Amino acid sequence: MLPGILIITFPGCKEQQTVRPNILFCLADDASFPHMGQNCRWINTPAFDKVSRQGIFFENAYTPNAKCAPSRASILTGRNSWQLKEAANMFCYFPAEFKTYPEAFAENGYYVGSTGKGWSPGEPGMKDGKLRELAGKEWSNLKTTPPTNKISKIDYATNFEEFYNNKPRGKPFCFWFGSNEPHRGYEYASSLKAGKKPSDVDNVPPFLPDNETVRTDLLDYGYEIEYFDLQVQRMLDFLEKNGDLDNTIIIITADNGMPFPRAKTDDYEYSNHMPMAIMWKNGIKKPGRTLKDYVSFIDLAVTFFDVADIDWNKSGMQSSPGKSLYPVFKDPNLKEPFRDHVLIGKERHGVGRPDDFGYPIRGIVKDDWLYLKNYRSDLWPVGNPQTGYPDVDGSPTKTETLNSRHQTGKRYLWEWSFGKRPAEELYYLKNDQYCIHNMAEMPENMEIKANLKRLMEAELIKQSDPRMFGKGDIFQNYKYSNERWRNAYQRIVINKEDLVLPWINPSDIEKDFIGK
Repeated sequence: MLPGILIITFPGCKEQQTVRPNILFCLADDASFPHMGQNCRWINTPAFDKVSRQGIFFENAYTPNAKCAPSRASILTGRNSWQLKEAANMFCYFPAEFKTYPEAFAENGYYVGSTGKGWSPGEPGMKDGKLRELAGKEWSNLKTTPPTNKISKIDYATNFEEFYNNKPRGKPFCFWFGSNEPHRGYEYASSLKAGKKPSDVDNVPPFLPDNETVRTDLLDYGYEIEYFDLQVQRMLDFLEKNGDLDNTIIIITADNGMPFPRAKTDDYEYSNHMPMAIMWKNGIKKPGRTLKDYVSFIDLAVTFFDVADIDWNKSGMQSSPGKSLYPVFKDPNLKEPFRDHVLIGKERHGVGRPDDFGYPIRGIVKDDWLYLKNYRSDLWPVGNPQTGYPDVDGSPTKTETLNSRHQTGKRYLWEWSFGKRPAEELYYLKNDQYCIHNMAEMPENMEIKANLKRLMEAELIKQSDPRMFGKGDIFQNYKYSNERWRNAYQRIVINKEDLVLPWINPSDIEKDFIGK
């Protein structure tokens, strides 16, 4: 039997029909690992829990890059962001040379579609005189009335049903559900109107202020995760009703960490460590497992090709360092770990520094250690004070954290999220999941740090990362997809123009900031 292919023999018929598995990929927009699953008591995710119970829960899944467009580019191509040229950055043109898995699946017998947010923000480019459909043909026309004024009006589940009902009979489908939730902004206190209470939050990360404003903001974030999960549940119910659930691979995850300080856009646990569960009733042996091995987003596309029996090399896809999860699906007793480490990093995310410099980082997670190399530690990590630290989305929590700089005994909160950082960081995640105790300069850790750095750089050299060859500035020179973002620092501060960054609270811009 070919990988992932179900053989069906119909009564009274001597011929066999091969049925390739369907693929339903469900992606939340900005959610950290701790906030999906039964271990989180203040956010309810029954669909995620069902997929975990009837499939595999991945305890150590990581995105290579904790920002929307670069993370999605890695999912779509099976390549790390430093292997994707322009697509390592935000607000870019998607390089024409990189095919995506939905494009390849559409050419190999699958009915392909998407709803909500695909690859974004940026310009996908043209093919045959049309805009490329990087995540598949979009089905987002059907609208609904959401429970808050900030949740998207796209009726995700009904659009999926419309896509399914238009599918040619006998064709397998490949569908991308890209929720716009829980991306900011939120309708403040919408969670309280829904009956939640600030005391429900049983774990405020210690890098955030713990007060009613922040707890309410966290609840609003959790409320949108619940909305995302509800859409997944509706899709699962529909597939079950139509007899297609068992032969559909369902993946639930998020593109990057929560939109709070020291999470999204950084390279810490709350940035890159993603919730992930996969269910495939016809293909996963011994469901209900938890896989503790490391998994990277670059492994997903490779897995899809494997289970669908599509030849990666003949499909026009670029080479990938990803590994197929299919052996994990079929063998619950693998002797060797799937991966013993993952690589992470970033290049140009936001636009809040002189000359549009990004904040380049490379990192490795192995044996519960996180090592980070900050290549431009002279820069402000999430943007300059005078531009409102634009790599962190404006929010009540961001403003509260910024205010801590002026509060006796609370300045460390500002330092952790907004202050300048050393060239190297090292955290032992088993004891420090919040990444607040940097152990990089402790004498007893020098060998650990050196070994992690050596392995990281050896892998990056194999992957032709320009930064390993003294050519990292190439990421700075790639064009913006919209030139309004270029030199935004000068346009905001020097020319006193109107604020052009809509996700920044004007009160967060510290024009008179002097030193630390």
